[in-house]
Amino acid sequence: MTMWMNDVAAAWLMTTLTTSPVMVALVQTASTLPVFLLGLPSGAMADIVDRRRYFAATQLWVAVNALLLAGLSLAGALTAPLLLLLTFSNGIGLALRWPVFSAIVPQVVPKSQMPQALALNGIAMNLSRVVGPVLAGVLITTVNPAAVFVLNAVLAGVAFVLVLRWRSEPRASTLPGERFVGAMRVGLSFARQSPRLKVVLLRVFLFFLQSTALMALLPLVAAGLHGGGAGTFTIMLSCVGVGAIYAALCFPKWREKYDRDAFVRTGTAVHALGSCLIVAVPEFWLALPLMVVLGMAWISVANSLAVAAQMAMPDWVRARGMSLYQMALMGGAAAGSLVWGQVADWLDVRGAVLAAAAFGGLVLLATRRVTVEGGEDHDFTPAAPRAAAEPAFAIADDAGPVMVTIEYQIDPARAEDFSAVMQRTRQARLRQGALSWGLFRDVSVPGRYIEYSVDETWVEHRRRLERFTAFDAELRAQRMAFHQGDEPPVLRRYVGDAPAGMSDSTLPPQL
Repeated sequence: MTMWMNDVAAAWLMTTLTTSPVMVALVQTASTLPVFLLGLPSGAMADIVDRRRYFAATQLWVAVNALLLAGLSLAGALTAPLLLLLTFSNGIGLALRWPVFSAIVPQVVPKSQMPQALALNGIAMNLSRVVGPVLAGVLITTVNPAAVFVLNAVLAGVAFVLVLRWRSEPRASTLPGERFVGAMRVGLSFARQSPRLKVVLLRVFLFFLQSTALMALLPLVAAGLHGGGAGTFTIMLSCVGVGAIYAALCFPKWREKYDRDAFVRTGTAVHALGSCLIVAVPEFWLALPLMVVLGMAWISVANSLAVAAQMAMPDWVRARGMSLYQMALMGGAAAGSLVWGQVADWLDVRGAVLAAAAFGGLVLLATRRVTVEGGEDHDFTPAAPRAAAEPAFAIADDAGPVMVTIEYQIDPARAEDFSAVMQRTRQARLRQGALSWGLFRDVSVPGRYIEYSVDETWVEHRRRLERFTAFDAELRAQRMAFHQGDEPPVLRRYVGDAPAGMSDSTLPPQL
């Protein structure tokens, strides 16, 4: 709720400090841009440190920022640039908080109940979207915007205490924690090798690039209605929340008939059409039901994409993956606020919203064959890998690189099918954190193949083994079905050994 209250207060306060549409739209950019810039680093931190303490620290950041806003506002010292700076600072707190919150949800909710849980989370979020703007509007009109920031500081402080009291489950791994830069590399590698996650990231970026036009310019849209003012703005925001809550309650019935792609495509089209109608009507009472419909469309798209993203990732990389999701979302929102704000400065507010809606229609047409459903969801439940033989000598954790080779003997007539399975294997190895992967065919023995993969260090190799899931076990069974002979494929592990006088920096890369 503090997020919506802060955005409402900052957006309306900006209209009292400047008449520039660009500056008003930049409030949205300042709020969302930090998530785009800091999403991956914050996701990496959430995956490698204690999530409870990290979550609490983000709440403390938001509380301190709200106190600064309140103090400056009460002193009359806020200027338009300073308001943007502190809105950006508040966005940093949100950027740090969202990945860890997204990663916590699957720890307390079974996979089968994930869509319903995320829908309930959407209800809670949009209930705060209703209550937050209304409460902010009351405080703005009866007291002043500083009262909103004071209340935000109090609520963030309460959340800080509640998070500290929550007891998370300790992690089972006995390995040292991941390194910060390495954790980010693995997160990006996972996203690159996950076709479904890449589609979700593209979809969420394009949707928020389009949909943010109306929300970024809503203070000016509300002011342009007959009798429009601060109360009009907050009620219109609340109607978006009402529509989102109603749609979330209908999700269980709707999902029996429609898949995620239908939700995304229909929601995008309805949002574009509704935005056009809102800037076309002159009366306040006509705009309100349209805002309700927009809220339904918005939550339908956002929830479907969030579920698709969660289902595309195992727990060990979830915070990093969801941080990339939030980066795409907020990157689209930040870019949209800037672009459509500039268009409004060149044309007018109505022209900018209509242009954004037309862009949404073009996106639907261009991506009509892109799917977020992608068939059956993979089972990323942790599974025990095949027991590895103990090394013949002691190996330091930071020794490396480590190369693993596996020798297969298959029927040459099935080479094409084997190659398809090995391409899926390549994606799986790289998603787990391998630096490189390759498959070689023996020129002297038909049907003999050598698969190799390279890990950065010995501890990273062991960490990759820990990331083995039920999906990986199924993929291993598919590979084994091709292998001929009574003995399993021959597996060997090699650790890098620099020649005397040769430093690590002179070794060939990834060998």
